[in-house]
Amino acid sequence: MSLNYKGQNLFIENTSIKSIVRKNNTPFYLYSYKKIKDNFENFYNYFKKVSPLVCFSVKSNSNVSILTELRKLGSGADVVSEGELLKALRAKINPKKIVFSGVGKTDSELRLAIKKRVLLINVESESEALLINKISKKMNRVTSIGIRLNPNVDANTLSKISTGKLDSKFGLLSKNFLRFCKSSKNLKNIKINAISVHIGSQITSIAPYKRTLNAIRKIIKLSKTNFDYVDLGGGFGIQYKNKDKKIDIKNYSNLVQKFQKETNCKIIFEPGRYIVGNTGSLVSRIVFIKKNGKKYFIILDAGMNDFMRPALYNAKHEIVSVSKSKKRIAGNIEFVGPICESTDTFLKYKNFSFLKEGEYVAITNVGAYGSTLSSNYNTRPLASEIIIKKGKIKVIRKRQKISEII
Repeated sequence: MSLNYKGQNLFIENTSIKSIVRKNNTPFYLYSYKKIKDNFENFYNYFKKVSPLVCFSVKSNSNVSILTELRKLGSGADVVSEGELLKALRAKINPKKIVFSGVGKTDSELRLAIKKRVLLINVESESEALLINKISKKMNRVTSIGIRLNPNVDANTLSKISTGKLDSKFGLLSKNFLRFCKSSKNLKNIKINAISVHIGSQITSIAPYKRTLNAIRKIIKLSKTNFDYVDLGGGFGIQYKNKDKKIDIKNYSNLVQKFQKETNCKIIFEPGRYIVGNTGSLVSRIVFIKKNGKKYFIILDAGMNDFMRPALYNAKHEIVSVSKSKKRIAGNIEFVGPICESTDTFLKYKNFSFLKEGEYVAITNVGAYGSTLSSNYNTRPLASEIIIKKGKIKVIRKRQKISEII
């Protein structure tokens, strides 16, 4: 988490959040540049012996300013839509550091990716490969593709974010993968340069990754294809609470190092949450406090439209006071939003630091899949986004005006 208390006041890096809320309307997303930089560099250093290409997962956080900062640190991009590709290009990420993933790419998306000569289009069906070959032929191009393997590996994570099992919509099963490798020799306008996998998200054990590496070894041997790249995807979990299990990246890096020596392929990673998840908070004002029976409802000005993860995944994100009190609220407390849905609820506590209406709280570890999942539900404007870099406060997305929605 990028937040810390100095006395009774909450800070991000060395900047008081109180000083930020004085000049910015809530709710707003608040990021620490230092934490983003540290996370990216630490991740790369774990794997530096294999010199990987790190392609940040844009779906986790697509703010162009954040993408630009990551590009300066050496990052590429993993994109899953035309919009994400255009954002990556706006951030001046080299197309040769961009991989285009996704199970249902449209004609226009493929044409753009082919035109921009991205490093890889990771195909997820034989039909997609045939379409890429057809478009490339019309454009007089030979397009570099990866084939996404469905390794039939259970990532032991939430079912809604598990993507590598037999019943998943993603990738090709080994039988279809091998058949395609054989038949693709007749397709003159595509070149298979990579094998790609991604087995899920918020993974906290290296055991599924180990099984995936074994599945890739086997498929490479059977396919008799010389792949330039192996795209190992992402999915690395983070600690949302201090007691959460922490993934052993160092141990996994040793397995990847051994794998790379055996296969002699360049390695690509697609981390998202691991880079930005714990760098962001959602700062919100307490609109009302009411007591129904034995429960206190703390009603915030941030709703599920601003932050969808608790409603969508039943995700638990710790909430902290911007001004900590020595007094406590005893009893059942539930932090909720203003949306007309019972699922617009964030977290329950048995007791909490004393709060008053008009004060502020921060929902923590929302840097990944926070702003990118937000919506205009209930015709509510999108929240602003702010980054702290070297003590300077910079608005990197202005709060949307209601008139823009209307």
